[in-house]
Amino acid sequence: MTATRAPDTASTLLRVLENTWAAIRTRHPEIPQVVLIVASGTEGKQARWGHHAADRWRVGDTDRTEIMISGEGLRRTPTEVLGTLLHEATHALAQTRDIKDTSRQGRYHNTKFRDLAHELGIDVTKNDKFGWSTTTVPDTTQTIYRAQLRALEKAMVLWRRDELTATTTKTKSSNLIAAICPCERTIRIAASSLEQAPVTCGACGEDFEPKDPS
Repeated sequence: MTATRAPDTASTLLRVLENTWAAIRTRHPEIPQVVLIVASGTEGKQARWGHHAADRWRVGDTDRTEIMISGEGLRRTPTEVLGTLLHEATHALAQTRDIKDTSRQGRYHNTKFRDLAHELGIDVTKNDKFGWSTTTVPDTTQTIYRAQLRALEKAMVLWRRDELTATTTKTKSSNLIAAICPCERTIRIAASSLEQAPVTCGACGEDFEPKDPS
């Protein structure tokens, strides 16, 4: 990437990201308008390339979802950033259709997310911790968004350094917590066990979630 000292570097980048979202909406009109921001993705325990937060903004007399693109993730390629936008657009489409595409406080991506992701033109693979979340952009989708990829390549001349956080040794808690499924069956389970993999109710087929998300 070529360095630049233009004073509007950040605003140019944000405009290109917004234009890319608009291009995605042109192909998939069910995806809503959003408020798109660039922010830190390394402040928490797990680094994030992007994030979908439903109805966080009030714009006029309507609510809009927030889409965060990680400033640290801008050191990646334009294709990978496009993949993040399409990934978050998949969550936005699930919200529009009232489809529960994740569990475990939004971390675990289920097969419904996988199917919607394919509809938007991205490939997702499964891992034990986050489900169908690892995203790649196939050549056919790159061709569809070639103009947006060119614009991203020109605009991605800056990225954010990672947050530096102190690391401490922590033992896993063995305390049991209450968890509930959509049909209101309850179980008690170690929080660490619920973190490791979904626990599915045999009656309704949905995952148990902590009664107290905190």
